[in-house]
Amino acid sequence: MEIKEAQIKIDEFYGDKDRKRGVYGDLVWLGEEVGELFKAVREQNGVEEEIADVFAWLLSVANVLGIDVEEAFRKKYINEGHPE
Repeated sequence: MEIKEAQIKIDEFYGDKDRKRGVYGDLVWLGEEVGELFKAVREQNGVEEEIADVFAWLLSVANVLGIDVEEAFRKKYINEGHPE
């Protein structure tokens, strides 16, 4: 699955709720998931699931902001080379 496909799927599943909640509400959820990722890494349990959750919330935030994550990544890390 391409990043763009994942972003579309997240929008299909959660887009209405994400837009209703708003970008700041979505960012709160993203922050909570990052905290859960920290805990999972520290406890060495459930890391894979938490990484998926962080990624999904990042895609949600990007959808609300109208940002194509795949294109943004390509511009920054592929087309411009490896930034410092």
